[in-house]
Amino acid sequence: MSIAIRMPALSPTMEEGTLARWLVKVGDKVSSGDIMAEIETDKATMEFEAVDEGVIADIAVAEGTEGVKVGMVIATLAEEGEDVASVKPAAGGDAAAADAPAEAPKGASSGQSQDIAGTDAKAQSPAPAPTPSPAQSSNDGGRVIASPLAKRLAAADGIDLAGVKGSGPGGRIVKADLAGAKAGAAPVAQAAPAPAATPAPTPAPTAAPAIQAQDFGIPHTEDKLSSMRKTIARRLSESKQQVPHIYLTVDIRLDALLKLRGELNGALAAQGVKLSVNDMLIKALAKALTVEPKCNVQFAGDKLLSFTRADVSVAVSIPSGLITPIVKDAGSKAISAISTEMKDLAGRAREGKLAPEEYQGGTASLSNMGMYGIKQFQAIINPPQGMIMAIGAGEKRPYVIEDALQVATVMSATGSFDHRAIDGADGAALMKAFKDFCEAPLSLVA
Repeated sequence: MSIAIRMPALSPTMEEGTLARWLVKVGDKVSSGDIMAEIETDKATMEFEAVDEGVIADIAVAEGTEGVKVGMVIATLAEEGEDVASVKPAAGGDAAAADAPAEAPKGASSGQSQDIAGTDAKAQSPAPAPTPSPAQSSNDGGRVIASPLAKRLAAADGIDLAGVKGSGPGGRIVKADLAGAKAGAAPVAQAAPAPAATPAPTPAPTAAPAIQAQDFGIPHTEDKLSSMRKTIARRLSESKQQVPHIYLTVDIRLDALLKLRGELNGALAAQGVKLSVNDMLIKALAKALTVEPKCNVQFAGDKLLSFTRADVSVAVSIPSGLITPIVKDAGSKAISAISTEMKDLAGRAREGKLAPEEYQGGTASLSNMGMYGIKQFQAIINPPQGMIMAIGAGEKRPYVIEDALQVATVMSATGSFDHRAIDGADGAALMKAFKDFCEAPLSLVA
């Protein structure tokens, strides 16, 4: 029996990926745990391990192929003792086969999906095409079948998927099926049209034209978007379109924080630890979220998720875009521990070696562009989080201290809040708490 190796789901939201590189070729013997390929998801390039032992009999998807759907057959493995030359490529290598969600067998490693495919004539014969049903239900015994994207959008808009008719394979609800529900239209099944005496061919719907760059004769290059860049574009567009942002800005005097940082770095030098201002700001945001828990929340349709700890996602620029590794439970960690952890996370982020759980999740985000000299900016919320803190550059400014005009090192911080979940007064309380922790920094090490 041959084994069909399918495109794995390497993260909970992954629907497709790029098969970046094969590390095996036809005829190679593999054992459980061997690295077979590198797969590029929307955030990182991850290694794909073998679950079973055997010999590579066929490679169905060439390296460099983009948009490979989860569940699609990418290779065929001949079991030990099986004649490789007689093994036929496993069925299910087309996109249609990949539309059905693939489930990993018991005992398979996390993120890998492989199944047994018989090689007899019956197994290899094509299955008859299913007869389309005009009103196929997406609810099977109470279980709603929907794509991960459709579930996420439905949760954000408060849509009950139980009443939505799916147009995808097997009645699966996809993004397009939510349009009527968003507009408040009751989902109804389409009835088959009555046969006409002289039926006219129905023209195919015309897709909206893609935005094209205009050529004015200016020399330019054309680069294909990476999976990460496509995901960034989609998620940020959804955030600005669907999340009502409210922006609150405070000016923060940094002199005390900079002084404490210098003293701590002197004390930690023997340990090889060097704190950055960003490390201290991560701690300040986590502490502020702890004392103002109404801002440590996420909007989830008809409910609000409130978190008991602050997991801070920190924006890190990498060559292919932006990624947000997470400092988990940052409020309870020493600043030196945050510093060490951030150096490790940022380094592995730039190498594309973060595990999904290291960049997916988080209860709030921090984005610092002060090192670029940016005075102030408004960041876009990273859904489904409820807020993000945008940090500007610290600079010498005229500043009133004890009713006297003096010169101080001041930075501007702007919080972007999801107004569906966080009221303006609660956001203002968080900004005040963040300012207080930064201006009285001994509270960060207490």
